[in-house]
Amino acid sequence: MKGGFLDRRRAEALMRAAGIDALVVLQPENFTYATGATPGVAALWRRAGAALALVPQAADAPAAAVVSDLFAPAFRAASDIADLRSHAIWVETADLRGVLPSNRPTGELVAETQAGRPRGYQRPPTFEPREAFGLLRDLLAERGLLGARLGVEFDFLPVNDLRLLEEVLPEARLVDSSRVFERLRMVKAPGEVALLRTGAQLAEEGIRAVMRELRAGQSRPQLSETWHATVVAEARRRGVANMTGKWDYISVGPDPWGPGGKVEPGTVIKIDVGCVLSGYSSDSARTFVFGRADAHARAIHAALRAAFDAGRAAFRARRSARSMPPASARCARRASRASRAAISAMASARTCGARNGHTRGLASTRCSSRAWSWPSRRRSTSMASAASSSRTSSWSPRLATRR
Repeated sequence: MKGGFLDRRRAEALMRAAGIDALVVLQPENFTYATGATPGVAALWRRAGAALALVPQAADAPAAAVVSDLFAPAFRAASDIADLRSHAIWVETADLRGVLPSNRPTGELVAETQAGRPRGYQRPPTFEPREAFGLLRDLLAERGLLGARLGVEFDFLPVNDLRLLEEVLPEARLVDSSRVFERLRMVKAPGEVALLRTGAQLAEEGIRAVMRELRAGQSRPQLSETWHATVVAEARRRGVANMTGKWDYISVGPDPWGPGGKVEPGTVIKIDVGCVLSGYSSDSARTFVFGRADAHARAIHAALRAAFDAGRAAFRARRSARSMPPASARCARRASRASRAAISAMASARTCGARNGHTRGLASTRCSSRAWSWPSRRRSTSMASAASSSRTSSWSPRLATRR
């Protein structure tokens, strides 16, 4: 099935509530979300106009898009949007399929395919936002939206591009659509959940390998190499072909953001990793101890576990984090105070560092009834949390020790 994950019915309701007549989708990630197609190489400049989509408020009104000429064929293959306009970028192309096979000189064939170009035609150094915005103006005029309230992502839009857009569309009123997209994207479509789940599973398999193969004397680069190699092998075994990236923040020792030293008994090891599938990044964190954790690490883990358990017990579908019951909130505050006290003691002793999980998703995500959890196959002692997120998050604390 072609197309993006955008729910047009929800988009209509949110636009109506915000007083927005149409969305002008400029941020590359939102462009793919709305259309199902990648925005193309020009989007790497993170400037507005490389690719954009027009999404009217009415769910049954067809959307439209503007992309670079280089990526127009790929867009048509990936998206169900039929109304497509294109603008030039710096990449020169010549499609000879219509004149081959031929014994004529190659130069003649190229000239023939480009015969329709204006005299003195030159491609831009990168791309011209004014040209892309001009095509947007044409789309708006054809749909009677030139004087409409248009939602654009102010969280993304560079100031100079905003000024140019206002110059090209003086009749329109540009308003912020950033919160609309936040609300849209906090509820994941099944396809998005599948991408995040697969990414988290690949990352977790790498974490298991690190714990399984951990030995005294290893350094951070060795742990990182084990994780990356395992993820690649697991993706190959599963036939995962859309993994476009992976990352790790692994530390050994008391500083959770530094490389640290060598693994030795009592060392705290933080593994914060993710796999990117079709632009969706999982995000899993595990903090564990090689051998036996000291008293400070145990105190921190106890405080974190109490806070996690209290919050998790309050999670319900369609409930915000702010609506946690007072008893759970009080437990979380008490655990937070205990955690701060333990961390203060830890800082003076410099014996361990902690990664206490992710909170971004709490503010923006409808809660899931299932959280990722660490398989309990070893006994005892440290701090651990897990999450998978692309504006979404679920978590579960679990102890894990490697001897």
